[in-house]
Amino acid sequence: MITKKTSEYEALVQKWQSIKKLTIISNDILVLNLLLYIQTYQLLNSDDHANFLRKNKKNPADYRPDITHQALLTILDSPVNKAGRLQAVYVRTEKGVLFEIKPHVRIPRTYKRFSGIMLQLLQKLSITAVGKREKLLRVIKNPVTQYLPVNSRKIGFSHSSEKLVNMNKYIAATGGDTDLVFVIGAMAHGKIETDYTEDFLAISGYPLSAAYCISRICEALAENWDIL
Repeated sequence: MITKKTSEYEALVQKWQSIKKLTIISNDILVLNLLLYIQTYQLLNSDDHANFLRKNKKNPADYRPDITHQALLTILDSPVNKAGRLQAVYVRTEKGVLFEIKPHVRIPRTYKRFSGIMLQLLQKLSITAVGKREKLLRVIKNPVTQYLPVNSRKIGFSHSSEKLVNMNKYIAATGGDTDLVFVIGAMAHGKIETDYTEDFLAISGYPLSAAYCISRICEALAENWDIL
């Protein structure tokens, strides 16, 4: 039995709508939703809660935190990050809630454990390293632009963009003295909507998953920066 309980539940669901976008170096992402299920909060997702979502006139395809999980694993596991070149990762929900993920954090490999960490973050607003005071994940104030490097180039991605580029050549043309901010949508369908990107690119003639898009970007960066 699914219990909707309370104004507390409704307030949480209202605040943490489903995750939709992600960024690399800066990330525009996610929609995290909470469900009170037999007196226990859970992260809503299309596999486990499809019937509940449909009954509440929600599209299950909009509830895909697994896409964000895959995208985060890809960027955090990349040689670019391990070489210390990733400055920051920011995640923004569809409702505008913004949080920061430290590049050296170890995201759980399994979705179940990742879901538990995200649930804890939504409830406590930060995740602290064991035995330390450092906050590895934390909710921060908008706008995301206040945290981005000054004079950085902010680049959005979408298959629908008319500007199809070879990512290796594009990175090479930016030169080595410009900070790059990549804004990537972590959703099943649709495209990111931002007012701060200066360029909007397609890097394939085919639709790509968020994780594979990030993989292509990281490969181009690693090649241009001689990271093996």
